[in-house]
Amino acid sequence: MNIPIANITVISHKFFYLLGIPGLEDQHIWISVPFFTSYIIAFLGNSFLIFIIVTDHSLHEPMYIFLCMLAIFDLGLSTIIIPKALTIFWFNSGGISLDGCIIQIFFVHSTFIAESGILLIMAFDRYIAICYPLRYTMILKSSVIIKISIAAYMRGIVTVFPLTFLLKKLIFCKNNFLPHTFCEHIGLAKYACVSIHVNLWYGLFVILITIVLDVILIVASYCMILRAIFHMPSQEARLKTLHTCGSHICVILLFYIPAIFTTLVQRYGKSIPPHVHILIANIAILIPPMMNPIIYGIKTKQIRNRMFQHCLRAKNDLRSDG
Repeated sequence: MNIPIANITVISHKFFYLLGIPGLEDQHIWISVPFFTSYIIAFLGNSFLIFIIVTDHSLHEPMYIFLCMLAIFDLGLSTIIIPKALTIFWFNSGGISLDGCIIQIFFVHSTFIAESGILLIMAFDRYIAICYPLRYTMILKSSVIIKISIAAYMRGIVTVFPLTFLLKKLIFCKNNFLPHTFCEHIGLAKYACVSIHVNLWYGLFVILITIVLDVILIVASYCMILRAIFHMPSQEARLKTLHTCGSHICVILLFYIPAIFTTLVQRYGKSIPPHVHILIANIAILIPPMMNPIIYGIKTKQIRNRMFQHCLRAKNDLRSDG
């Protein structure tokens, strides 16, 4: 597309090439192994977790419903990114249209924000269960669960949607080679040959009202939870209650620590090599979807028991068929 700027005709790129991890091109095949392995584990683990929660009526409680939603978002986030990354590593096929890139950005960022919202809801769920156990079922009714779940996803859509218009208005007259495995808002915007101050400020605004706000509210929830736990009469009750929060705390740390670190590195780590930026960004995407079902499978007794039952049933079915 030709666009006149100050009486000069400029070509705005409509097609881009994702380069994967520049500087490590000769290692792409080896790098693809952990990518592929993590995706298989994430896909199978989250699919199995969703299947168990959906089919087992004893797990149709708020805590497990939210966990099911987290698994759905984990599946979506990893599927949006990893298959495309693998085509780059295996076939050097990194071509993507500008519209396709913006669509990927929209789904990556909106899903990430929605997942952060689910983690906040899960913290709220634990707060109600521990601080107001007698009112738990009355507060978290089915209608409330549906509304707050929809609100979590809609928040991601509403806050990220303006980014698509901001990106569409930019003129990309610099080179069209993106040193990354997936399209990312600032990573694409910085290749524009016009001012991106609005993109930078709006991107910061979105982070503040979603991720940062969620972290603050989660910390506040756990401060009140810990206060309630330490006022419990017996040590056994305190330890049992802490154990019920253990899985959620592990998932929170896995989700936010890499995400915050990669955001800081991207904005302030100018001296860090580009391939390190990209690897950190991918770790932030790869690790949570892979580890979440493992953590909940190991640390949550009800889910662990259902997993063993399904495995034994499948084993017995194979024996009977044989």
